[in-house]
Amino acid sequence: MGLIAILLILGAFFLVAELVFLPGVTLGAILSLVSYGAAIYLGFDRLGFLGGIITIGIALVLALIVTVISLRAKTWRRLALNNKVEGKSNDLPDQKVKIGDTGIAVSRLSPMGKVEIRGEMYEAKSIDKYIDQRTLIEVVGFENFTIIVKAV
Repeated sequence: MGLIAILLILGAFFLVAELVFLPGVTLGAILSLVSYGAAIYLGFDRLGFLGGIITIGIALVLALIVTVISLRAKTWRRLALNNKVEGKSNDLPDQKVKIGDTGIAVSRLSPMGKVEIRGEMYEAKSIDKYIDQRTLIEVVGFENFTIIVKAV
């Protein structure tokens, strides 16, 4: 009797695995059918005709309950991530800096580096081969989040 109960529980477990975790793989469905089939066979073999019929009924009801519970959205909502992403990307430099603005190279630009324009630090790219540190620069364009500069 205990083995039949264990096989019925395993059948329900494998059915949940098939419905939720392994959809389309059918491994869970096959293992579920084998477990339910073995439980029904043992029910007929050890408990007689009435015991086998009762085992079939329990297997069907258990499979129906497990299927309904597994496919309900509320069941898995507790396990789902519900956090909202509240971050944002940096402002584009062309919203604060305009072409023609001047500043100073904080690091050597060869061709990328840091520049300071109106007290703000920005990533910049030189159109020249390189620009030394503490050289005056002028904004000549923008490329995504990078300011394009040249030496003054």
